[in-house]
Amino acid sequence: MELALRILRALVAPLRLLSRGTDGPAPQRLLARLTHQTLAAVGGCFIAVAAHAATCPPSAIASLEKPGIGLRNGVDRGLLWRLERDGRTSWLYGTMHLGRGEWVRPGPTVQKALAQSDTLALELDSRDEATVRALSQPADPAAVARVLNGERARRLERQNAEACVPPGSNARLPPILQVTALAALVARADGLYAEFGVDETLAVSARNSKKPIVALENAADQLRWLTNGSEAEEAEQIDAMLDELESGRLRGQLKTLADIWARSDAARLARYPEWCECLNTPAEQRLMKRLLDDRNPGLADGIERLHASGRSAFAAVGALHMVGAQGLPTLMAARGFTVTPVLTEAKAQMALPMPPLAAPEPPARKAVRGGKNVKGQKAAKGQKATAKGGAKPASKAAATSKGKAANSKVRR
Repeated sequence: MELALRILRALVAPLRLLSRGTDGPAPQRLLARLTHQTLAAVGGCFIAVAAHAATCPPSAIASLEKPGIGLRNGVDRGLLWRLERDGRTSWLYGTMHLGRGEWVRPGPTVQKALAQSDTLALELDSRDEATVRALSQPADPAAVARVLNGERARRLERQNAEACVPPGSNARLPPILQVTALAALVARADGLYAEFGVDETLAVSARNSKKPIVALENAADQLRWLTNGSEAEEAEQIDAMLDELESGRLRGQLKTLADIWARSDAARLARYPEWCECLNTPAEQRLMKRLLDDRNPGLADGIERLHASGRSAFAAVGALHMVGAQGLPTLMAARGFTVTPVLTEAKAQMALPMPPLAAPEPPARKAVRGGKNVKGQKAAKGQKATAKGGAKPASKAAATSKGKAANSKVRR
């Protein structure tokens, strides 16, 4: 269906919230529990899961322990534009909502732009209470039963087993989010995790520097864009995504998108219809229009409002919102901004391991006054002076000896 685009554009909030850890409601904790543990065999279809559980991809944190993954200097990745109007500068940054461990540290250009901004604008703030509540509401059981029935439910069950998801873990989620969670998990095999999503790491940086975070959209609207409020369309999308999961094509397309983003290859990204296989049917074309073109004016309005209010905004939005005649750079130019590309050209980049920190020098020992210690210090000073003076050269010693002898004769 819409493949990587659905995952990495509209579903930023569901993906991050579903996988960010134990600080949210139960539905948000389910992906954090997907580790190397062997699943209990519940019924015949899950016996095979226990047999291959050892092959499950590591959790996001565990993946950092792999050889070659560690603390590295950041390099510039993604797509960045400078926005100028009314004597102020804002920034437009195309992101990935899944990421690799080595992407956690932004590159110097991105860091500088973020530091020069006083507000971070995201599609959604994954730690906002209203967002958490909207995405943690349990789905209507009757609606879930209508959408997930028969062979569709069995296909989803098999894919959950393949992804090492414990049975029933995500049963409370809306059906479209149940499948979306699987689509995020398939990318773990290539080192891509929602926990390392670029938007999320930028949010952490902003919070550490006490920078305000503003959401350009809300979770309820994002969920509506996925299904258009139609159970029939939701079922159609689920079937299409299950096709992609079962064939293995989704994993390859996610990896392709990640590689393009990491190279800042705006030209290749703009040609996504050539490689995404996401515009093959009228249904796919309608969905893509709804998820990209129909959302972009609202995103542009939000960025313009922030800038007009006197704030310098760093707007971090999914990279596919940047391309085409309805892309955000074009829309911002139409609103009177001077739009200048900063990171938009493909280039080979490498994050080098950070040099080890120098061992701290031991603190100087302070002299202790009084008692035997003073005597000890004086003795030590005397020894030090003798050592500093060292042994006299043989010639000087001999001269000294002769001088003493001569003086002795004079006295006699």
